[in-house]
Amino acid sequence: MKKIIKTSSKIKKYLSDSDTVLKNLTERIGDIRINLMTDYFESLISSIIDQQLSGKAAATIEKRFINITGDLNPKKIIKIPDEIIRQAGVSYSKIKYIKNLCTAINEGNINMNNFSSMENIEIIKVLTSVKGIGNWTAEMFLIFSLGREDIFSYGDGGLQRSINFLYNHKPDKKFTEKISLNWKPYRTYASLYLWEAVNRKIAV
Repeated sequence: MKKIIKTSSKIKKYLSDSDTVLKNLTERIGDIRINLMTDYFESLISSIIDQQLSGKAAATIEKRFINITGDLNPKKIIKIPDEIIRQAGVSYSKIKYIKNLCTAINEGNINMNNFSSMENIEIIKVLTSVKGIGNWTAEMFLIFSLGREDIFSYGDGGLQRSINFLYNHKPDKKFTEKISLNWKPYRTYASLYLWEAVNRKIAV
């Protein structure tokens, strides 16, 4: 059974009441439904590969990576020569990051079975202890794998572009923090609407 996060009438009303921009977005876009990536290891590898790539390019490389590595198993991946993985289009730096993650899992420094019971800040601390996994990757994991409802990634380029366009304001951290506090405790859903506005080129 797939796990999902989706908007509800309660969430849409909350966001609409908190922000006129989001009011317009919720009315124009309607419900948003996201299938969660419940394979945590695959999700993290995907996020590492996705860094600084377009969605189409990242998807192509991920498919090649899986074809080369087969079952996504950290013990198996760590043994595959970098040159072989490089054939999938994964940069050498990202190969190193992926293998850093594999090592952390193999050595027991990361136990993914514990994530569901951990606080957001604890998970971010654990994940960012792995070189190559920064706050953005950890935040995307919290949203798209664990379905946490109150995550806002201040460093995400898509959110910055959306805020710049929709609020007609350069998305400096002070301004972004101020408006995003209005969306608590549903900042994840606000983010989903802002991302979708960019995807659809919606002006409000």
